[in-house]
Amino acid sequence: MSNILTGIPASAGIAIGKAFSLEAPDLSVEKKTDVDIDQEIDAFDKALETSKGELEKIKEKTKQDLGDEHAEIFSAHLLVLSDPEFVDTVRNKVKNENVNASFALKEISDQFVTMFESMDNEYMKERAADIRDVSTRVLAHVLGRPIPSLVEIDEEVVIVADDLTPSDTAQLNKQFVQGFVTNIGGRTSHSAIMARSMEIPAVVGTKSVTSDADKGVTVIVDGLEGSVIIDPSDEEIASYRAKQEKHEEQKREWAKLVHEPSKTKDGELVELVANIGTPNDLEGVKNNGAEGVGLYRTEFLYMGRDDFPTEDEQYEAYKKVIEEMDGKPVVIRTLDIGGDKELPYLDLPEEMNPFLGFRAIRLCLEKDDMFRTQLRALLRASSYGNLKIMFPMIATLDEFRQAKAILEEEKERLVADGVNVSDDIEVGIMVEIPSTAVMAKQFAKEVDFFSIGTNDLIQYTMAADRMNEQVSYLYQPYNPAILNLVKMVIDASHAEGKWTGMCGEMAGDEVAIPLLLGLGLDEFSMSATSVLPARSQIVNLTKEETKAVAEKALTLNTAEEVKQLVDETFLNN
Repeated sequence: MSNILTGIPASAGIAIGKAFSLEAPDLSVEKKTDVDIDQEIDAFDKALETSKGELEKIKEKTKQDLGDEHAEIFSAHLLVLSDPEFVDTVRNKVKNENVNASFALKEISDQFVTMFESMDNEYMKERAADIRDVSTRVLAHVLGRPIPSLVEIDEEVVIVADDLTPSDTAQLNKQFVQGFVTNIGGRTSHSAIMARSMEIPAVVGTKSVTSDADKGVTVIVDGLEGSVIIDPSDEEIASYRAKQEKHEEQKREWAKLVHEPSKTKDGELVELVANIGTPNDLEGVKNNGAEGVGLYRTEFLYMGRDDFPTEDEQYEAYKKVIEEMDGKPVVIRTLDIGGDKELPYLDLPEEMNPFLGFRAIRLCLEKDDMFRTQLRALLRASSYGNLKIMFPMIATLDEFRQAKAILEEEKERLVADGVNVSDDIEVGIMVEIPSTAVMAKQFAKEVDFFSIGTNDLIQYTMAADRMNEQVSYLYQPYNPAILNLVKMVIDASHAEGKWTGMCGEMAGDEVAIPLLLGLGLDEFSMSATSVLPARSQIVNLTKEETKAVAEKALTLNTAEEVKQLVDETFLNN
């Protein structure tokens, strides 16, 4: 009889295959004293070099398969292996305590992981996972027990594991790996994000799949619903084969809309654009029929390196994106560092609450030289297409005015030097702070556009960290409080003849799309793979009906009531 587990749907699709148990080698260590110190340090150093070589190969493969943004994960891993604070501490423990390298490495890495995991900062918590992944690799080589290679899988399987590290996920061969299931994890983990990019069905957070699924048993992964069927009956396999074919047919139907306009059934046009992290993401933008770039996250240019990117490096990256989009709009966000994204070489002070601290535009206005370098690169690239510049984390009109004044100063200098700069650059802001939404009427008189960053706007409005599982129930995109703030922003922009977009996760949410359409949102920016499903939904909606539902939603009391209204009106037909 089949066993059904429930988890978190991390990557859409249906997978059926034999369970391949990804079992970590026995990396238990025992403390040894009175060792040959030189021999132990030599073993540690050789393991470091071997690990670096492996990570370089994984990084290059990831870059080719998934692009620079995902490859940057492994730049971070390589930085850990070159961090004196980490590697020298291991060496010093071997020398000072006369202990074996494997014991010293395990002790020090556990200390670092515990320290980072205890920090109230999502970036630091992710760094803990990086250290665990990297130190496990090095430890395996010190002990002479290499980690199993997923590259060598040569039959159709479903990976079953406690968790998948980024380096595990990067090695998955789509030809044979049909899907994966884990005990732990969430939708925002590196492995889940990479699975979605690779279009490998995945369910995470099942708690017990490794103990419930024996090696070789048939497993069905339902990445649409978040369920896992272990040892299914013939009838269940046939049912899920049909569901799999239906999903594939749905994808083929979506593909027919690649070159179609994003137009409602009653002729209302909106823009469906994509979020990107690097120029390498443009292939996905084009393949999925996006009508532009709604958010270019420039911080990836600054990450995974030892110093700031030069003006020329930035200019080439921006120029490539603007030029390749061939006149379609490209909204580039200025540097949004801080909060959950840090730069080792920036040497920022530790903060009690970095999400409410010295980050994004606040940092850029203080670090004037860094900001001006980026703005010059953007201005130089502007003549190659349709550039729009967006400032993040704007809380007051004064901040916007300061940022725009610096932009104008740099533009005047470039023009004076004979540099060609576009005269038609729209300058807007991200609306991610409630005070900005409340003051939208005043901002709308001075900005050219708004882009609502719902990921932060929701957590700031609800006073709930979206990464904190204990308060995750308060991360409510459909809450009437959020919808009313969104309406204020859209109405304010339209009153001044301006436009409003949205670049948070909510923009590609099938429940939110009818509401946003009804509220008058002009531009929806989302991951490239969400564009076609969103377009297929929009072409079957009418502006009149969505407007009526949105107006009713604004008067409801809870997010659950709003979701039920949308489900009953649009999704359960």
